[in-house]
Amino acid sequence: MKAILILVWACWSLQGLAADANSNSGHPHYRFETVVEDIGVPWGMVWLDNGDMLVSSRNGKMHRIDSEGKKTLIKGVPKVHVNGQGGLLDLERHPQYDLNGWLYLSYSSRDGEGKGSHTAIMRARLDGDRLTDQQVIYKAGPNTTSGRHYGSRIEFDREGYLYFSIGDRGDRDNLPQDLSRDGGKIYRLTDLGRVPSDNPFVGQDGANPAIYSLGHRNPQGMAMHPLSGDIWIHEHGPRGGDEVNLIKAGANYGWPILSYGINYSGSEFAEAETREGYESPVHYWDPSIAPSGMTFVTSPRYPEWRGDLLVGSLKFRYLVFCEVAGDSIMSTRIMFEDIGRVRTLREGPDGYLYVATEDNGIIRIVPKD
Repeated sequence: MKAILILVWACWSLQGLAADANSNSGHPHYRFETVVEDIGVPWGMVWLDNGDMLVSSRNGKMHRIDSEGKKTLIKGVPKVHVNGQGGLLDLERHPQYDLNGWLYLSYSSRDGEGKGSHTAIMRARLDGDRLTDQQVIYKAGPNTTSGRHYGSRIEFDREGYLYFSIGDRGDRDNLPQDLSRDGGKIYRLTDLGRVPSDNPFVGQDGANPAIYSLGHRNPQGMAMHPLSGDIWIHEHGPRGGDEVNLIKAGANYGWPILSYGINYSGSEFAEAETREGYESPVHYWDPSIAPSGMTFVTSPRYPEWRGDLLVGSLKFRYLVFCEVAGDSIMSTRIMFEDIGRVRTLREGPDGYLYVATEDNGIIRIVPKD
């Protein structure tokens, strides 16, 4: 099966790879244009059935943006603890949104035990310009006063299961390898917030059954592979060692036992880079690019990128094109330098790629005239 996927994927992408082989920065056939400015630190983007865009911002605000770029503030957004990397984070539609209207959002919440906050997952419906029917379906705990590494990305798979990430909250020595504690994990629930019976740690003594994989640092990108249906993530490393990982049930991705990075001070901490029994990354960056946001390109508007992966960089303010074959990244190259501090990117229902940046607003990639 894997060989078939690789062959199909290679055929799908071949034309684009040949056309773009000598391009490093930008692209000879595409440019970007601003859709909306002054949107804070945008984290999540989804589209409503009428074509309007919903955007969540880390400052705790959510906006509806129409085709003319007009912004409308959404009321009823849950109260978030805006601190450090915390705030209103990702946003996702239910796969059957047109039937049930459910939206899913992640945010830093003060609810629960302890001082500070922790990552929460809520579902709600949009009635006009107000969120209603709010239901918290997961709340990590206990709270911590650390402002670091909330995660938190949301993605559905083909079967309708909900995946989300929670970072190690800056407590790498205690949380990522402990199945009884939140943090440094990928989680999997039903759309109602229930634990699937086939989750890998169901029935294991002391383990949180919502956990799907462990040993993660701070995943801030998540996307479903459009052919295989696998969930891919990327996560921030320390100084060096940013990773792209393919998520497998029950797998341990090694943080902080294994890493290609070092401490910010320059000292080493990891025991090794790889080890039998742990999952190795599909790809890693050293030096770090500070990845944020990722999407597989499926739109026929970009035939030369179709079937491959785009990753945003906060640190270097560009996009990274990743040539994908099956479950491997064959090569990478830089595109669209100085596009801004990329926070997330997605394909819209119109087939265009939208890039949300911290400093240049939301940008759409379009063909050159």
